[in-house]
Amino acid sequence: MPDGLITVPSRYPVPETIDRLAGAAEAAGLQVFARVDHAAGAAEVGMELRPTQLLIFGQARGGTPLMIAAQTAGIDLPLKALAWADADGQTWLSYNDPAWIAARHGLGTAVAGPVQAMQGALARLAAAAAGG
Repeated sequence: MPDGLITVPSRYPVPETIDRLAGAAEAAGLQVFARVDHAAGAAEVGMELRPTQLLIFGQARGGTPLMIAAQTAGIDLPLKALAWADADGQTWLSYNDPAWIAARHGLGTAVAGPVQAMQGALARLAAAAAGG
């Protein structure tokens, strides 16, 4: 897997994984901004893509400290998670590690607290979505 990407197996198909993630995010007080069905987009242009859906979600309280430290962090925020099916039909849930986002933007330890909070929240959300 690429650097900074956390990927966990899901017990559920892609749509259900994203539904579960959206529900868990909203229950945690996060806002769901968008859901992108990449496979549907591919079908619209006559191409085939295994099930692949992206959920964009977050909370200003969590992401703003990173953007205050470096506004370029806004390219990686709000948070995103991608549910996708591999060639064997296994569903996976992938998301960027907040520590990688902080390192990418040279934030050092200035935002260690918010980064750790994001890491914990994402791990809990991923477990709730994937059934882990």
